[in-house]
Amino acid sequence: MIKRWLHDTLTWLRRTVPWLQRAGSAVPLSVERRAQDLIAAVDAGGIPLNPARVNDIARGLGLEVSRHDPVEATLDRIRQSLKRRRG
Repeated sequence: MIKRWLHDTLTWLRRTVPWLQRAGSAVPLSVERRAQDLIAAVDAGGIPLNPARVNDIARGLGLEVSRHDPVEATLDRIRQSLKRRRG
């Protein structure tokens, strides 16, 4: 269980933190994929360390986000947006 959480968290970090990316793997991810990775990491027990990145993902999905909104509320809105997109 911890091994899976660690794998998911490291995968998300490698995809979202530029200096952790491997050379030659600079394929930009879609906003929806970034959102899915973020939610997967949070569900696996991770905590988002950069609220600005969470807000950027939310804005990329078309959500209006205030800098003053709590990160948890923004994550819930991202979850709802992903559910609506899936059907």
